[in-house]
Amino acid sequence: MELEAWEGAGLATRYYVVDVFTDTPLEGNPLAVFTDAGGFSAAQMQRLAREMNLSETLFVLPAEADGDARVRIFTPNQELPFAGHPVLGGAVLIGEAVARENVRLETGLGVMPVDLERQDGRATFGRMEQAIPDWRPYEQEAELLEALGVAGSGLPVEAYPNGPLHVYVELDSEDAVAALTPSFSALAELDAAANCFAGSGRSWKTRMFAPSGGVFEDPATGSAAGPLAIHLARHGWIAFVEEIEIRQGAEIGRPSLLYARADGSDERIKRVEVGGSAVVVASGEFRI
Repeated sequence: MELEAWEGAGLATRYYVVDVFTDTPLEGNPLAVFTDAGGFSAAQMQRLAREMNLSETLFVLPAEADGDARVRIFTPNQELPFAGHPVLGGAVLIGEAVARENVRLETGLGVMPVDLERQDGRATFGRMEQAIPDWRPYEQEAELLEALGVAGSGLPVEAYPNGPLHVYVELDSEDAVAALTPSFSALAELDAAANCFAGSGRSWKTRMFAPSGGVFEDPATGSAAGPLAIHLARHGWIAFVEEIEIRQGAEIGRPSLLYARADGSDERIKRVEVGGSAVVVASGEFRI
């Protein structure tokens, strides 16, 4: 086949790959961003997300409310109303392109503002304010613990809807978190993202498994970081307003670092903030 013939075929659609929650290329959580997705149907977006086969793919659309852009987020299997690393990575990419210090993205959970920090003139770090989720005991605790292969949780097993339904299981050590070998087939029967964590003070280690959403293990989960800060503060493991560092992804070769804090009190959470670095590592075109 002649290359010239291939290059002239189809409509070129630009995309970028951003590694999120890291400042090192080929670490963190990779994100595909289609920056001009107004011509795609939802079915095409889902097929493109399946083609990219990353934990999430972001599609940027013209704003409809008071944001700078509207975004839609897809895993390989489904659309999500919100996910953390797509919003943070997309905001860093957009902020770098338009030289903004703040980017507001319209998601299925409302407008998410992201404050950007720059290094050598380029946007490299973002802090996003997330929606404040509610929480409840997780009804399928026994099935979840069995699927994870653990006997129990130090803190109550509770669920926080924040895009995905995040459920939290505290283990007694970081080594126990690293050693997990869950049953993905059993986890796939539960419509939840299982977050296993351990640590103390400001330093915590997590792993997140969501095979029902097409993500066996996520390198870095921004939508889970904010609820984790709430969970730890509510149960007295940290103080409200205290920022924690969350390490994730080492077991799958994508070490990541996230920052999270929850401001408020047991009676009322006032603000949830999640931060991290992001770096653009690739760009290309689809011809479809």
